[in-house]
Amino acid sequence: MLKDKWALVTGATAGLGLAVAESLAGAEANIVLHDLIEPAQTRDRLRAQFGKEVISVAADLSQRAAIEAMMAGLLGRIGAVDILVNNAVVRHFSPVEHFPPEKWDEALAVNLSAPFHLIRLVLPGMKQRKWGRIINMASIYSSRAVADRIDYVTTKTAIVGMTRAVAIETTKYGITCNALCPGTLPTPAIQGKIADLAASEGRSIGEATSDYLATRQPTGRFVAMEGVGAVAAFLCSPAAQDITGTTLPIDGGWSIA
Repeated sequence: MLKDKWALVTGATAGLGLAVAESLAGAEANIVLHDLIEPAQTRDRLRAQFGKEVISVAADLSQRAAIEAMMAGLLGRIGAVDILVNNAVVRHFSPVEHFPPEKWDEALAVNLSAPFHLIRLVLPGMKQRKWGRIINMASIYSSRAVADRIDYVTTKTAIVGMTRAVAIETTKYGITCNALCPGTLPTPAIQGKIADLAASEGRSIGEATSDYLATRQPTGRFVAMEGVGAVAAFLCSPAAQDITGTTLPIDGGWSIA
């Protein structure tokens, strides 16, 4: 389906980014794995598992110069990025009045400015090839708020606007831009938070997990990361060529509850 296409996935050492990369590799795309530290072991495993070309790169996405250097080297090597998945994210938990200003600046840089810079750098190649897929990882919190996470709520809301703006500018070039909005995923950060809650309340991990999810997803279970990856792969398929500018919830019914 995606043979000879190059897909760049940011924040792809593990978790959701890796799941998306695996789904795209399974659809026969060549993969560029990015993270703050080069994910060389993950690269080697994917290369062996899927038999596709896999490249690993490292860059601090809070620094524009680092992004530009990474992309210059990458584009010089593969020519153009056909699929861009903006997945990398940082988050900090704090009330607004105590939120560290440096953490706010970092979140704006990584969660919002980095996707903008990556999009502007891949668009010329996509336009030249008359084909491109951009997927921005938003969140359930792009449509609702939660306490003590102003950086995450703000940047995930803003990236939906970025998605629409890019989509409307690229409709004549065979390019689509969409946002995925997962609910609660079994990420290390979330599992760590649940473990902390369990310890503080003297309860089992299973009980704490059940209660945590019960207030969020009507399904009562985590959103499967491989499911999000499968939707990303679908958005890159010919069947999705007319889907652009959309915001797609993958949240077990949370957004309609």
